[in-house]
Amino acid sequence: MDAFYAAVEVRERPDLAGKPLIVGHRGRRGVVSTCSYEARAFGVRSAMPSVTAERLCPDAIWVPGQMALYVEVSRRIRGILDAASPVVEPLSIDEAFLDLTGIAADLESGAAVARRLKDRIRAEERLSASVGVAPNKYLAKLASDLEKPDGLVVFPREAIPDRLWPLPVERLWGVGPKAADKLHRGALRAIGDVARASEEALATVLGPAMAAHVKALARGDDDRRVERDREARTISEERTYLEDLRDPETIDRALLARAEGIARELRRCGLVARTVHLKVRTGDFATATRALTLREPSDLAEALVAAGRTMFRERIDLGGKGVRLLGLGVSGLSATGTPAPGLFPDPGTERARKLARAADAVHARLGDDALVRARLLPHARSRNEAADGDEASSLPSVD
Repeated sequence: MDAFYAAVEVRERPDLAGKPLIVGHRGRRGVVSTCSYEARAFGVRSAMPSVTAERLCPDAIWVPGQMALYVEVSRRIRGILDAASPVVEPLSIDEAFLDLTGIAADLESGAAVARRLKDRIRAEERLSASVGVAPNKYLAKLASDLEKPDGLVVFPREAIPDRLWPLPVERLWGVGPKAADKLHRGALRAIGDVARASEEALATVLGPAMAAHVKALARGDDDRRVERDREARTISEERTYLEDLRDPETIDRALLARAEGIARELRRCGLVARTVHLKVRTGDFATATRALTLREPSDLAEALVAAGRTMFRERIDLGGKGVRLLGLGVSGLSATGTPAPGLFPDPGTERARKLARAADAVHARLGDDALVRARLLPHARSRNEAADGDEASSLPSVD
């Protein structure tokens, strides 16, 4: 989708059409979730700090975003995609791969399917989409970005020398700023330079595994399949605070809040997690990530926050700085089973499991705010925590 959140806002409020619009939160801790193409003309981009966006486009109109509406629209668009192909792999709320094998005989007939998709999305949702049609996922994704907005690009393998090779190496999946800097120092600036370099030369710059990866992409090779109904691999929550958190009790409550939200989502999805991840960013933007594997997979906040506390206490050194961002996540997800009771079941775990089931029943009937841990009630929070919902990470960034 083209500037998805912004496009939905313009659809709902036609008076915003043609104006520089930014979806996100203003202020020194805010981040741009997305923006209209009129704002992009000023240099504003997704994931940009709001203070930078305000400087580049001082006359922009800011809206905080309506996530529930975006999800509703996304689900309807997913229905349109599902009607076009039985194999759809969602990447995010506004993007997906479709496998047209057996539906389109060649790329041109694939383009005809793409046109019908674009027309139907425009007719039913009054939104524009950009589509790339190609022999594999990498080239299709690249093609979808080449002529935004409202683009339709067919990318056959014969177009690789003319359309792929002149692009900067940063357009290769997996090449971030550090890898790009290494390639630049090796006089490899365009994708064509990588395609023409030997894998041995690339290995000296990036290492063998990364060299093989970028070499294949530079040739336009990508053998990954489109995965229908791809299973969730992680669940996470993070918050960026208006003021750095320094009080240990405040930080601990923030960890508990993240663990509570993740555990509730695990139980809703019928999943348990094996590994807990901690993310901490200090006021000077230094970021640390840590992971800890649980002895047994769990869907209980008590187990998740205990792992988070251990990592924060033993493996995080703030160096006297405050916490700007705090996040908790889980991976190693599997379906909830019925574990055989141990010889001596832990009373604390059994009590927590019963309480969680009871709380879930209340939440299902009366909503998530109907039952809250005493430590997370508003009177127990600091001024910074009370602003928990008004921070940079409240909406995912999209293009």
